Amino acid sequence: MYHLLKGLHEYLTRKEEFSVIIIGLDGAGKTTLLEKIKTLYNETPGLDPSKIGPTVGQNTGKISLPSSIINFFDLGGQRGIRSIWYRYYDDCHAVAYVIDAQDRERLSEGWEVFDTVLSSPQTLNIPLLLLANKQDSPSSLSVSEIRQDYEDWDQRRRESARRRFGEDEDAEMERKRERIASLDVLGVSALDGAGVREAVDWLFLRVQNSRRDLADR
Repeated sequence: MYHLLKGLHEYLTRKEEFSVIIIGLDGAGKTTLLEKIKTLYNETPGLDPSKIGPTVGQNTGKISLPSSIINFFDLGGQRGIRSIWYRYYDDCHAVAYVIDAQDRERLSEGWEVFDTVLSSPQTLNIPLLLLANKQDSPSSLSVSEIRQDYEDWDQRRRESARRRFGEDEDAEMERKRERIASLDVLGVSALDGAGVREAVDWLFLRVQNSRRDLADR
């Protein structure tokens, strides 16, 4: 009877687990963000920013919320590592793309990479959050400026494609434009933690609302 009751209790109190991948260019602050999340939600704090180096491969972290556990996978953003991101799409429940709002010289590169993520069929039904990091810096673009910069970049890209190929937008491009229009952009500072809890709340709510039965894949 004890084992039966114990098993029933474990079943009733078991937390559902979700996986979130954190991606973006190298230097965008992805690992610093992950370590800040661990500091804010776990008893054991994450690494101090001064001890964080470039990510080669991946870093992982786990947080426990009242009803769920979220596993975070921080993937390296170097050019050679980006080519393996797609391997994680099928097994994740949400994607957080981190952009360095302070590094204006690499914004176009960041949008090119973000565009490949947004355009991947594997991410079509996955919650996608754009995080404008480094909001603690006075020289960083604001959330509205980051959104506008991406929309301007996308408009230039589409116009260039029409001039080169003379093609009208198809249904797939229309779906992409709709997704861009509904894209959520949040400002965060991985250094001081501003906006980080709001970002985690966003991810938690979205994965709860868009559960995917990965076992059926």
